[in-house]
Amino acid sequence: MKKVRSRKSEVRSLTNILVMTLLFLFGLTLSATKASADLTIKANHDHIKVDFFYHGSSVSVAGDADSGTDLIIKIASPDGHEVLKQKGKVGGLLWMNTGTLNFEQTPDLYSIHSTKKIEDILGPEETDKYVIGYPALSRHIRISPALGEEEKEKWFGEFVKYKESSNLYTASSGKIMTTVKDGKQTYYIMTQWPYQAPPGDYLVTVYAVKDKQVIEKAETNVSVEQVGTIKALAGMAKNRAALYGVISIIAALAAGFGVGLIFRKGGGAH
Repeated sequence: MKKVRSRKSEVRSLTNILVMTLLFLFGLTLSATKASADLTIKANHDHIKVDFFYHGSSVSVAGDADSGTDLIIKIASPDGHEVLKQKGKVGGLLWMNTGTLNFEQTPDLYSIHSTKKIEDILGPEETDKYVIGYPALSRHIRISPALGEEEKEKWFGEFVKYKESSNLYTASSGKIMTTVKDGKQTYYIMTQWPYQAPPGDYLVTVYAVKDKQVIEKAETNVSVEQVGTIKALAGMAKNRAALYGVISIIAALAAGFGVGLIFRKGGGAH
């Protein structure tokens, strides 16, 4: 009888342990659910058409998030490849091309906006994981030939200046407008879309941040497409280069002839 009772006690103890474990795991699941920011995102212009009169556009990004979360919005193209000429003084006198630098894993367009400074709301491991901010981007990009850390930092800085001069790289904090109502936070930002951005698909991502970590993200796409005359000329340049070259020469000659007529009409020599 004692053996039977001891076995029943063991079974009862194992059952209690199993129930407590399940309750603990269920509690963790509830905590994870509460941490969710329940993000939404929408871009007002998800299809930008590049025609003959195109000179950039504007894109607004808006949505909902849980109150108490900070937000980071990243607009980026897929990683690509760029080549830049390295300049230096030759013989201590003339500035000349002294080499070539290859930048790998570089987005053509990279735009970051946040409710607060990124370093104040997100830890370094998270910034590197999601490639958020210039420091994280510098660690993500590969530059060859291989450079020392100091030289890499220098040339990455020059690369960013070059991109910012074309409005292809931007960064801001505090420009995302937020409103809290009934425990829900809405956000909105208007961004200028540069005409220099090439046709293609771009990813817009909003990150909800709490306690220095990304707790949720939401994504949408923006497509840039050439249409009309621009599309026809681009297709000709790609598929019928010889014909495109002839047309370009004729157009240049016609433009020069037209300018000459205008100046000639204004009067001769005095």
